[in-house]
Amino acid sequence: MADFIAKTKKGILLAGDILALFLALYLTLIIRYGYPLGNIWDKHFVPFSVVFACWLVIFFISDFYNLRGSYNSYNLANTISQLMLINIVVAVIIFYFFSPFINPEIKPQTILIIDAIIYSALLFGWRKIFYTFIKSSRITNRVLILGDSPLNQILSDEIKSRPQLGYHLTIETETPENLKQYCLDKKINILISSHNLKFDTGTAQKIFDCLSLGIDVYNINTFFEKITNQIPVEYIDNSWFLENLSEHSKKFYEIARRLIDVVLSIIGLFAAIFLTPFIALIIKLESPGPVIFRQIRTGKNGKDFLAMKFRSMVQDAEKNGAQWAVKNDARITKFGKFMRKTRLDEIPQLLNILRGEMSFVGPRPERPEFVKTLSEKIPFYRERLLVKPGLTGWAQLLGPAYGGSEAESLEKVKYDLYYIKNRSILLDISIILKTIKLVFTRRGQ
Repeated sequence: MADFIAKTKKGILLAGDILALFLALYLTLIIRYGYPLGNIWDKHFVPFSVVFACWLVIFFISDFYNLRGSYNSYNLANTISQLMLINIVVAVIIFYFFSPFINPEIKPQTILIIDAIIYSALLFGWRKIFYTFIKSSRITNRVLILGDSPLNQILSDEIKSRPQLGYHLTIETETPENLKQYCLDKKINILISSHNLKFDTGTAQKIFDCLSLGIDVYNINTFFEKITNQIPVEYIDNSWFLENLSEHSKKFYEIARRLIDVVLSIIGLFAAIFLTPFIALIIKLESPGPVIFRQIRTGKNGKDFLAMKFRSMVQDAEKNGAQWAVKNDARITKFGKFMRKTRLDEIPQLLNILRGEMSFVGPRPERPEFVKTLSEKIPFYRERLLVKPGLTGWAQLLGPAYGGSEAESLEKVKYDLYYIKNRSILLDISIILKTIKLVFTRRGQ
């Protein structure tokens, strides 16, 4: 039921966005041509429908339909303005390069600008109404956590920080004697157990009796994953991997991913032929040293390989030993900062992908020294080596910027294990598209 409600909320949000798109176009055409419109609407409907479809794709790529995100008025206005600037560029490209195939009669310079302004205003208003609506207690999912777990407070804080998800939380460290009646009285929609139900048969029976109420039942670790897109590595054991990582079911995915890796890396290397001479020249002019930086990294199943990048640091940046990269690192050259933000420094790693040492998507490839140290301090850190490291990844997108400490590395491994469990072609495509967005906004690390 909870998943159905979440999907319904997203459906309502999408439907409102679509309605606002065509309402904005209708109002724009009235402003431009007057009322009634006659056949003017028909001429503009198909071309703008194509444009609107692209705009919605951009919204999806930008996580604009992720209910985990929270927007105040300033953040919402800022997000909409950024997205609409991208959308206008996309619309201009479509109209001026593809309009002969859609409708050669229209060149809507003025209409596009007016439409973008009106739609931005409608979108802001609709989103504010929607976010207020989904926080309403009338449509809140009432969540009950049973048991005493260190995750209880963490999960409670996560839920409180995301009021737009619509969860109202109750914690009972002792299971009520008549749990079914308790759930009826409290109108519980979601029941989360922090007990090990394989051994606590009494609680398991009480929860089983509640299934007839249509309540969704989760293990606390599973619900934490659902809320945060992370795996709580401090609170799982070996059995989690045996229950959740079925590699046999991933065989087709691995074959398809390898094919995609080969094709995309070949295309990328051909495109890089034109950029490489200019990049190499700037690197050499700015600081002495080699153009290509080579370093041993740890890959799948702990096998080391020689990773390659365009050098973005000064020569002998680690003459005193291995060091974490940090924010505003003084060792990074001026052009190196630009390359890191645009990911140009990673072009040589396309060769690592072609050779099968890396993939486009996966955990960040770390140095053996760091892997050894962190494996001793962070639970299940080496299990991130169950898959190939990636040029980009779930943790690189959502985790701390650098992972230059034990705490940040712990945070990242939670995202890495989430990716390893849930990896799929669709998730990989989503990560790649989000990375492309980061490149164009120069928000790389």
